[in-house]
This record gives sequence, C-alpha cells and structure tokens, in this order.
Amino acid sequence: MPGTFSHTPHAVVIGAGFGGLAAAVRLRSMGYRVTMLEATEQLGGRGAVWKRDGFSFDAGPTVITAPYLFDELWEMTGRKAEDYFTLKPVDPFYRVKFDDGSSFDYVGEEDRLLANIAAFSPGDVEGYQKMADHSRRIFEIGYQQLAHTPFTRLTDMLRVIPDMLKLENHLSVYSLVSRYIKDERLRQVFTFQPLLIGGNPYNCSSIYMLIHWLERKWGVHYAMGGTASIVAAFGRLLDELEVDIQLNTPVENIEVSGGKVRAVWDGHGRRHACDIVVSNADPSMVYTKMIDKKHRRKNRDWLIKMKKQSMSLFVAYFGTDKLYPDVAHHSILLGPRYKELLEDIFERKILAEDFSLYLHRPTASDPNVAPEGHEAFYVLSPVPNNRSGIDWEHRHEEYLNRIMNALEEICLPDLNKHTVTKFAVDPRYFQHRLRSYDGAAFGLEPRLSQSAYMRYHNASPDVQDLYFVGASTHPGAGVPGVLSGAKVLDTVVPQVASRAQMPMARPNSRMQVA
Repeated sequence: MPGTFSHTPHAVVIGAGFGGLAAAVRLRSMGYRVTMLEATEQLGGRGAVWKRDGFSFDAGPTVITAPYLFDELWEMTGRKAEDYFTLKPVDPFYRVKFDDGSSFDYVGEEDRLLANIAAFSPGDVEGYQKMADHSRRIFEIGYQQLAHTPFTRLTDMLRVIPDMLKLENHLSVYSLVSRYIKDERLRQVFTFQPLLIGGNPYNCSSIYMLIHWLERKWGVHYAMGGTASIVAAFGRLLDELEVDIQLNTPVENIEVSGGKVRAVWDGHGRRHACDIVVSNADPSMVYTKMIDKKHRRKNRDWLIKMKKQSMSLFVAYFGTDKLYPDVAHHSILLGPRYKELLEDIFERKILAEDFSLYLHRPTASDPNVAPEGHEAFYVLSPVPNNRSGIDWEHRHEEYLNRIMNALEEICLPDLNKHTVTKFAVDPRYFQHRLRSYDGAAFGLEPRLSQSAYMRYHNASPDVQDLYFVGASTHPGAGVPGVLSGAKVLDTVVPQVASRAQMPMARPNSRMQVA
C-alpha cells in the first residue's frame, strides 16, 4: 500500500460523469479535500439531462443494474441511497422485436424466461440453462473477483489467465452463446448486451457474458425522474460532503514535475494545486492533449492512435402528444441484418441503409417526465465512430428522418404527425462536448486485447499520483463498470492518515458555475 500523507491532501477530480461522482465520494470518505472540475454546465457527463418543451430526457444511460454499488457509496458516508432517489424494477427487461414481426420478452424470473424460450424454440430451453450457468461462472470470476481489482502489473493478468481459459473467455460472446443456443433470433437476444458497453458481440470476449448474469441477479431498474435523478442525488450528497464543484471549467493541462502530478490548469487560466488527480475524462484525450509527451513513456501518441475505440451513437430524443401504452419501457428493434450490420459499424465504418435500434420509453414507468397526456422517447442507433469520415453536418437530418420513419412503421403508428418536439446528437457530440477520442461513445472497445491489464490502468504508469476512472479504464464501460472502476481507487490511491468524519447536510451549496 502506498504511503500516507502527513497533511490533509487535496484531490482534483476531472469530469463529473458517474465515475467521477463516485470517485469524489470515495476520496472524501478517505479523508481527501476534493475539488471537482466539470467542463460542461451540469453534472452527469454522459448521464446529463435535456429539458425541452416540458419533457425531461436522459441524455445517456437509461438502464440501471447492480444497485448495490450505489448503496455502498451512500453507506460509506453514513447515509442511505433510498433517501436520495428511487429505483423501480422494469418488466420485461427488454422487448426484442425482430424484422420478421416476431418479438421476445427478456424477463428476470427463470420460469417465465424459460416459458418464453420454449414458445420460441423448445429445443433451446436446455441449452439456455447451460448457457446461463456458464455466464454465472464467468460472473463469479470476471465480476465478483476481478471488476474492482486493479491490473497494474503483467503478473496481475497472468494469474487470471488459467481461469479465463477454463471459462473459454478466448471465445467471443456470439461464439459462446451459439454453442448453447441454436435459434438465430434467440442468439441475438442473448448477445446484444455487449453493445450496451460499446462492444461487438462477434469480437467481444465471452468474459462479458457476465452482463447476462448480472441482469439476472439484480434485475434491470429505472430511476424515477430519470437517470438524472441519480445525478442530482450525487450533487446533493457531494454538497453535503463539502466537495468543491466547479462547472463550466474544462481542464486544459495537467502539470507534472519530477514525474509527479503537481496541479491542473483549467480553461480559465487558473491553477489548481493538488496532491493527486483522478480523471474521469477519456484517458486517450488526457494523455494526448493534457500531458506533455516528455512525461509519457508508456502512453505515447502513436500507441494510443493504434487502439480500437468503440463505436459511436446517433441518439434522438422526441416527445409525442399521443400515448403508446403497448410499447415496452425498453425495446430492442433488430433490423434484417445482424452480423453484417455490426461489421459495417465496427470494421467497415460505413453508415448502412438499415439499422437496429434501442427505444426507451420512460413514461411507461414514470409519466412525470412528460406533460400530461404525452410520451417521452429516446432512440439510439449504433453508428461508426469518427474515424469513419462520415459528414454528419450533411447526414444528420436525413438519418434522423429515416429513424423516425422506421419507428412509425415498426411500433409507433402516426409518429411523425404526433411528434411535438425532437432533436438528436451524433458522433460530433461525443467528440466535442464529451471530449471523447474519435467520438467513441464508450471509450475503448471491449475486446480481449483491450481488457484488464491491456486496458488503461487505474493508476497511470507514466505519472505518479494520476489515476483514472471511467469507460476506457478497467473494468470498462456501463454504469456498473465505471462505479466498480471508482471502487478500485480504494486499493491504488494513497490512504490518508485519518479517515474523514462525514459532514451532515448543510443549507448552502458549494457548487460554482464559472
């Protein structure tokens, strides 16, 4: 364990996404004085909120799993998460609609799930049970043992290779599922989950089959008021913990001297001296844009350029003055192609004529996010990242219209006639507002060659006292991933001599807006 400071140390957290928010809580509980610098005008990062015409739209994450990770954070401050926000189970987890008009409800209860599988493909019931047991074993190693464990040395990776081989993690998610499931539609049902963390199920290691068991174990939840209610709860908690939050304050440079972090410089020309930095910003951007080359022996520009970034997203937000009660909270709308479409997105990096979509209807669980008698929607289409060269300035409106027309045809009749507000973001949003390398929506692609030790380390190998949380850092993207990444800080960050006494609630906010 690293040595302790002899004074009350100061930690700067760069970025207020879920990873940064969780990191700030953990650092305060360790006894650090914490300053959080956020480039945009609100907390949340990808979990921001858009409010338009009486509607509230979650900008990014909409699926909450592993709620115990939130409970842990609040408990370490002597509080209860349930006093700050409310989670509601979603049933079905997802309704998967296929191009042939059939649909499958992916649910949590095993008896219902097996009955749904039997109705689709009776011969796959036994295969699913074997697949689920395999995913449970992967979960017990890959998640319960390794998700919050740092991989800072090659030996850390070598010691888990025997388990990974035994669990057949050299196979892709699709290959492993196909060993157990024969119906092609069901193969798609049980392999789309890596897309939720930026992975191609045909290239993504089967270690990510742990997602299936994670959902089975803890369920799929919705935060009442939207994911933004969790972000707001973090804001309230950090205010109570006396964290200095500065919005509209992008970090431009990390000052390094003698191989150690000394300070960060923000976009307003201010220097923030500190003992440690925890970055929730994309490591590819931090290393190439914020740290001088002379301080980087491991993370050189040419090596970073060679890394495989995840796909990007086109996300449309819209509200209607018509109700659609038959549409599930979460719908996966699969197009006529599966493998070929994924190759277009991840490998060929072209904008295909067809698409598969994720449709989020939060008003199914929470009518309060829309005006009375209205519905709020969010639809997501995976698209290539900005290495594609796609001219989104000219393609944006046409692609949005194609998606809206497809939704009208598939599941939302008369949609265009009843749409009262709509807008969308494309890969430019991820690259410019969220400062994500290549406009990738989920950081590094979760391939086996970019997992654990081969992913960005939680503790920088180049700069002492620089740490990372977030999508590109071990264990990876998704809300459980980034919260687990913040948990790694408990192991790698220097401990303070005496842990903090958690302050009680206070009436005055410390949040600053530059």
